[in-house]
Amino acid sequence: MTKSQVAAILDEIGTLLAVQGENPFRCQAYHNAARAIEQLEGNLEEVVAAGQLGSIPGIGAGLKEKITTLVTTGKLPFYEELKAAVPAGLVEMLRLPGLGPKKVKALYDQLGIDTLAKLKKACEAGDVAGLRGFGAKTQQKILEGLAFLDKTGKRVLLSEALALGTRLREQVASHPKVIRVELCGSLRRRKETVGDLDILASAKEKDAPALMDAFLTLPEVARVVAHGATKTSVVLHNGMNCDLRVVTDAAFPFALHYFTGSKEHNIAMRARAQAFGLKLSEYGLAGPKTDIKCKDEAELFAALDLDYIPPELREHTGEIEAAAEHRLPHLIEHTDLRGTFHCHTDWSDGRNTLAEMVQAAQKLGLEYFGIADHSQSLTVANGLSPARVTKQQAEIDALNKKLKGIRVLKGIECDILADGRLDYDDDLLATFDYVVASVHSHFHQSEAEMTARILRAISHPRVTMLGHATGRLLLRRDGYKVDLDQVLRAAAANGTLVEINAHPQRLDLDWLHCKHGKSLGVQFVINPDAHTTAEIALLPFGIDVARRGWLTKADVFNTQPLAQVLKKLRKK
Repeated sequence: MTKSQVAAILDEIGTLLAVQGENPFRCQAYHNAARAIEQLEGNLEEVVAAGQLGSIPGIGAGLKEKITTLVTTGKLPFYEELKAAVPAGLVEMLRLPGLGPKKVKALYDQLGIDTLAKLKKACEAGDVAGLRGFGAKTQQKILEGLAFLDKTGKRVLLSEALALGTRLREQVASHPKVIRVELCGSLRRRKETVGDLDILASAKEKDAPALMDAFLTLPEVARVVAHGATKTSVVLHNGMNCDLRVVTDAAFPFALHYFTGSKEHNIAMRARAQAFGLKLSEYGLAGPKTDIKCKDEAELFAALDLDYIPPELREHTGEIEAAAEHRLPHLIEHTDLRGTFHCHTDWSDGRNTLAEMVQAAQKLGLEYFGIADHSQSLTVANGLSPARVTKQQAEIDALNKKLKGIRVLKGIECDILADGRLDYDDDLLATFDYVVASVHSHFHQSEAEMTARILRAISHPRVTMLGHATGRLLLRRDGYKVDLDQVLRAAAANGTLVEINAHPQRLDLDWLHCKHGKSLGVQFVINPDAHTTAEIALLPFGIDVARRGWLTKADVFNTQPLAQVLKKLRKK
């Protein structure tokens, strides 16, 4: 098993134990172990084989034994028994805002609620409001959360889909009869959430059945829906549907294009082919007399007199016209970022020390790394009082004197208060290298109130950038109501950066507003909103959003070298 697989199981064990009402410290031990395994450098199998698991902080004898069993056998009886003992619906209920393990257990113990359907029925009958610790307001929030889940369906975050899809792709690619294999669909386009997985492979026709049979034996497969010679559909253990299609290698570029693009993009591409007197399908590009052969997607686009269209742009939002007129932008690359700004430490609600976070950033090759812990009003996140700000800045100064190859910048994630004022006075704000202004409260203000609130904040001369502009949490809650057009126009006018929050639970701003902001002259900044060392590596998800929004290297502030960044920050 991979590190990600082991970490996911340990994390789930902690959650399942919490739902059963286990000691919180025991539950947290599994969550801590999951993070330790996820952040482990090197190969987990080698660490286990060398008997070095016990040297990892937080991995005691019991956990060492369980992790060893998982890595060496791919299974853990304790985990299977635990899953069987806890109704699956209780874990699903944890997706609802405001429902933690204790409340889920109370609903189960007192009302026998073990499915989302039963929960909805109990709320509508008013039974939940009568429970101790709940009330009418909590009941209403649960109903709103259930409506949101109905809307989002069984979709999962891009990060989860990518990790799972990558594992499956690697296993399919390892089959000796496979020629080429790629992930397709919304995952290849890097949509924020993914409903199902599509894997495309090429092989000789005679080898396709053996490849399909091997696919069914993969450990991630829970149930077979359909099993054919060229297409197999399964349900994975996380509930996602997954299709494997096998085509000849000659058909691979056409199938890859077809199964990657949105429906609208594919319709437009077929219409373009018809204008050339050709017929485009997932099987090939047919001419009046002979088929046109293409070894890859680039040749397919070239056959239709188009520049290559990156997968992220294949949404039918002008990419075909731009490709025909050679106007496609050179999109920002994953190697273009030089630093980042929105990261947390254990000074507020982060889990790692300042030094640990900086060390992790340096290992990723960053030139500069900004610390932006929470400001004083966010007491739930251990926000910094003015006195603690001074102490943290002194620690940053001392650290910078020792460091080589990376510069730590002094920032703050400053709360935008309900009326648009900032959480610190101007004198304290002036001590920071930059200020990230964010909304963390009063989400239910009207659109007019919220818009005015944010406009006031981003027009403040000390504010460098706007953090997570809508406050959304993907698959958990919608963003607050705000007129983003007004906000983006104001950001452009004031020279205020707008954050693309790279955390997979946010991906906020979304790609459509990135594209609109670019047209208005907004400059963006990609931040991970990291609360652990491992989360600094989430930056690529922000770059995916930027690419979907047609952004170039020049559109993103933190692609610039340190000297240029410092110059612009001082000017701001």
